Amino acid sequence: MQQYLQNKKGLVQNVFNQVYDRYDLMNDFMSLGIHRLWKKSLLNMMNPSSNQNLIDVACGTGDIAKLFVKHVNKLSHVTCVDPNKGMISKGKEKLSNFKNINWIISPAEKIPLSDNLFDFYTISFGLRNTAKIDKALSEAYRVLKPGGRFLCLEFSKIQNTNLETLYKNYSKLIPSVGKFVVGEKQPYEYLVKSIENFLNQEELIDAMVKNNFKKCTYRNLSGGIVSIHSGWKF
Repeated sequence: MQQYLQNKKGLVQNVFNQVYDRYDLMNDFMSLGIHRLWKKSLLNMMNPSSNQNLIDVACGTGDIAKLFVKHVNKLSHVTCVDPNKGMISKGKEKLSNFKNINWIISPAEKIPLSDNLFDFYTISFGLRNTAKIDKALSEAYRVLKPGGRFLCLEFSKIQNTNLETLYKNYSKLIPSVGKFVVGEKQPYEYLVKSIENFLNQEELIDAMVKNNFKKCTYRNLSGGIVSIHSGWKF
């Protein structure tokens, strides 16, 4: 596993090449469907209006885009960005009825779009997978309009000792569950390791401030299993 962590970019691409076709199934299975509630909490925190647009980075198969478009009654535009071609293809297939979603294959660290374009930038369970977190954050800042808002939904550090113990024990089972459900164990070994190694809540706030975001805050969900970080471009 250490060898893989040293080559994070290649590892992440390999991980999602293996699981994209069963990505939604595994998310539901591993979280008992709770990831959908977390994503709805993200949308509620965003509370977009019909004249606003969104870029969703590390979009996966488009869960956030679907929630956003439904919330604004299909009147706004969403740009979905993901580095994995298979994930983008799956998202296009899943959301083929939504004509106001644009799909781009690109890493978070180098988005091929102009400055100052979007009212909202979201990244859900993807920031920890970027090769360079600071570069991803600076790109987020660049593509947001002045007055735009950055929102990151990500695994975080649990605040309750008993819950932390329970979660760690559950995490040990995740690779075996992955093997059973999607036929692959290694991607989920990476998943567990990436969560363990990711920034805590305050460290992510510091990284956001370093990259010029203002009014940076976070909200813990499910006792800190995940958190939503928010920052503004002024």
